[in-house]
Amino acid sequence: MRKIVLAVAAGTLFGAVAATHAKLPAPPPKSDAEKAAEAEKAAAAKAREAAELDKARERAVANYRKNKGIAMDARPPEKAAAKKK
Repeated sequence: MRKIVLAVAAGTLFGAVAATHAKLPAPPPKSDAEKAAEAEKAAAAKAREAAELDKARERAVANYRKNKGIAMDARPPEKAAAKKK
């Protein structure tokens, strides 16, 4: 019984070592059409990300201007005029 268990364990260990050293076959080369499709997809994604970034920047600037204007107008007019003089 012990020999059988040792043989199974050794076989499992050998199989695990062989599997870790195995190489996968190289992927087939891409055709020009596939390369062009990937490039077009990447360019569209880049343009979409740039548009989203521009929108986010515009929202941030609008928020900054809105909140900065509120903070500056928070003082009563008579105190603001007194500080200018």
